[in-house]
Amino acid sequence: MAEDMTLQEAADHLGVHYMTAYRYVRLGLLPAEKCGVAWRVRATDVQAFRSGSTGPASPGRGAHTAPWADRFEARVVAGDGRGAWGVVEAALTAGMGPVEVYLDVISPAMRTVGERWAVGQLDVATEHRASGIAMRVLGRLGPRFVRRGRTRGSVVVGAPEGEQHSLPVAMLADLLRSGGWEVSDLGCDVPPASFARVAATSERLVAVGVSVTNPGCLPAAEITIAALRTTVGTTPILVGGRAIASAEVAASLGADGWAPDGQMALSILDALAASRPQDEQVG
Repeated sequence: MAEDMTLQEAADHLGVHYMTAYRYVRLGLLPAEKCGVAWRVRATDVQAFRSGSTGPASPGRGAHTAPWADRFEARVVAGDGRGAWGVVEAALTAGMGPVEVYLDVISPAMRTVGERWAVGQLDVATEHRASGIAMRVLGRLGPRFVRRGRTRGSVVVGAPEGEQHSLPVAMLADLLRSGGWEVSDLGCDVPPASFARVAATSERLVAVGVSVTNPGCLPAAEITIAALRTTVGTTPILVGGRAIASAEVAASLGADGWAPDGQMALSILDALAASRPQDEQVG
């Protein structure tokens, strides 16, 4: 078998129609590289796919063993929005839930994209394009996180002035909605006074979340937390994001708690809800 082959040759070797092989590529199940208008596939990848080590998983099987994050990263870096969504569809079909897709697929993939940009492996345009694709994927998944019925209270989340990363905030907002919370997503680059004003006017406010990805925005986060403190009083202010490395860093900014990831943020809010008087919980 040749080292590289066309997609048609790969399809012939797999014994499937060309469009079936193309769908495998779009779903991220069969690695391929686009050269001009044609796809090229490594013979080793075709062999691995044929042996079943990277093939489609049956529902409920392979959901947590397949390299979904790697596949998603490859598609967003390539600027392939349709393929990125195909990877998510395949992960859902394999048995993952939307929360797991956020935590185990999109989040690690985009973290790697950011790390590759930081060390110069990707240019800023590629990183921005990848983030744009990820945001569109979130837009399609978002409705799956909304729970019916009365919410457990409200949470305001956003990023401080100067912080340009809105993707972590959007992901956090959806994860919190999956826990039954009403969420005001302020996005990125929010002036302290505006952040504080929204928090002050939010009904049944349970907590405020501040996301910081860029370490250079830590001083701005401290200013934002100080502004929030003047309006929300003793309501807990939580911080998270790549720039917050520990609970000590969170405390140095004036925050009440540290949520290193979305799952921990949900756990903290559950604990806060459990500690509230029953009359406050029913609002």
